[in-house]
Amino acid sequence: MLYLSTRGHAERKHFCDILLEGLAPDGGLYLPEHYPQVDDAMLTRLRSAYHDQGYAELAFQILSLYIDDIPAADLKRLCEKTYTAEVFGTGEIVPLRHLEDGLWLEALSNGPTLAFKDMAMQLLGNLFEYELGRRGETLNILGATSGDTGSAAEYAMRGKQGVRVFMTSPHGRMSAFQQAQMFSLQDENIHNIAIEGVFDDCQDIVKAVSNDLEFKRKYKIGTVNSINWARLLAQVVYYFAGYVQATETNDQKVSFTVPSGNFGNVCAGHVARSMGLPIDQLVVATNENDVLDEFFRTGVYRVRSSADTHETSSPSMDISKASNFERFVFDLLGRDGARTKALFGDALAHNGRFDLSGDPVFANAAQKYGFVSGKSTHADRLATIRDTHARFGVTIDTHTADGVKVAREHRGNSAVPMIVLETALPIKFADTIVEALGHPPECPAKFVGIENLPRRVQVMAADVAQVKAYIEQHCK
Repeated sequence: MLYLSTRGHAERKHFCDILLEGLAPDGGLYLPEHYPQVDDAMLTRLRSAYHDQGYAELAFQILSLYIDDIPAADLKRLCEKTYTAEVFGTGEIVPLRHLEDGLWLEALSNGPTLAFKDMAMQLLGNLFEYELGRRGETLNILGATSGDTGSAAEYAMRGKQGVRVFMTSPHGRMSAFQQAQMFSLQDENIHNIAIEGVFDDCQDIVKAVSNDLEFKRKYKIGTVNSINWARLLAQVVYYFAGYVQATETNDQKVSFTVPSGNFGNVCAGHVARSMGLPIDQLVVATNENDVLDEFFRTGVYRVRSSADTHETSSPSMDISKASNFERFVFDLLGRDGARTKALFGDALAHNGRFDLSGDPVFANAAQKYGFVSGKSTHADRLATIRDTHARFGVTIDTHTADGVKVAREHRGNSAVPMIVLETALPIKFADTIVEALGHPPECPAKFVGIENLPRRVQVMAADVAQVKAYIEQHCK
């Protein structure tokens, strides 16, 4: 399997090369030359793999479709090392929980940092260590987080041979628990950088450093954000796991509602659907930062400035530039790299927006690719948390609440299960849970008192040069 850039770069690369590279040389994102197709017979095999052998076997079979430069035995071992009951709290790894008629939660937050990002990041850490060991090389990971990516990456990479992590985050904009998770780590290979700005400022810094090809090569800069295809690929697996748990036969369809700010989580659903997984709708749920909802309603993609990015009670979605959206638009435009580059490289840079409302392809977003959307506000969040707790005895986090609210708006035929992807455990957003329910959520024993631990973090201006200087200093 070879991979290409969404912006038309001529070079094609193998999986392990793009694993370590992140962004393509032209600033585009990598995608496979084609999506492997899953027919009825293969879907039956995948169904059996999950039910009879477990999530690790399902992951191995799906990843094998995309990875041909890691020996099968090694890839199988890496999947088995990653997806264990010890790490994820249950042998099912991603169990479904029934809420009400036709509505389900897929539990993705049983990993070490209590967020769905663990599902991919734990595998990514093992892949990095494997490939760097094979090459005898090192890697400096530069990332941006609005909350959960950072802790998931740091917990996955701590102590890993040949890997350093430099994680940027918006200063003071994550929840107290999220900050404590990241900043309390004392591992020498983990560096936290709090940027005075919003998540988009952090993301812009990561892209700017990645686009400085000389610096990137000299300091061997890689990424763990969902701009890294390997991370997105790992997320594809839990769509298959959700489907085979919710259905009994391959002629049944399901829909997924996905809380999303950076479009990575739901983009994995787009890949699964493009492979042939019987997905009816992919429902994008946003918070008050509704850039994605606006696009799917109107065809206009309009990024917001830092000043216009709302600080909300679902902070991991406080994002106004959805990096992974470029992958979907590339497919929507018939994989036209030149046009994708013109939109994401030129139009956004000069105008801060682009408009596909008048283009016939815009209708395909819903008709061909199944995308619909909705938004949720703070009041919606509180009401959904209260309702879910009162009726089902289930406490959900703020982002999952956004998903449940929007899912209910798009739930149609009850014969088609609507699966909401859980994003995190509620303890990560305790203040809002207290506001909604009048009491704090349960805290896992291993995290009791985490907010009182000593912290290692460097506060910096939103300045690419300062971040580069910090990396240089700590790579000597």
